[in-house]
Amino acid sequence: MNIASTLLWGFAATIVLTSLLVVARGLHLTRIDIPFLLGTLFTDDRDKAKWVGSLLHMGFGWFFALIYVLTFENIGIKTWWFGATIGFVHAFFVLTFGMNLVESIHPRMASEYRGPEPTRMLEPPGFMVLNYGKGTPLATLIVHMIYGGILGFFYE
Repeated sequence: MNIASTLLWGFAATIVLTSLLVVARGLHLTRIDIPFLLGTLFTDDRDKAKWVGSLLHMGFGWFFALIYVLTFENIGIKTWWFGATIGFVHAFFVLTFGMNLVESIHPRMASEYRGPEPTRMLEPPGFMVLNYGKGTPLATLIVHMIYGGILGFFYE
């Protein structure tokens, strides 16, 4: 396994994924802001949450790059299409289970079982994260497939 390549392309893929999600928000395809959502796990200060969440998001980007690379190495396929396939599986997991898990542990997120309160500043994701916009599932799938495609194409 090439650690330097994993760190470099994990960073690049995370920057591209995050930037594309910002574009998707700007085009009103989704309202989800993953760095903000992650940051509000730790602070209710909205400005601090953006910074904390951005750092966490980069860390998670590297962590998932490691998982993708371990998969490339173990399966023996290091191509853009295999990376995109892993990205699709990753995004599908996030949309169907991952975000609903976040809802149960996030101290500032309302849920289907716990309504909005003064301390709950985020709405629950809902089925396939559709509460954050009708384009959220498609945007999530596409950006994760691009993330995986970048890793699969450039990883050496």
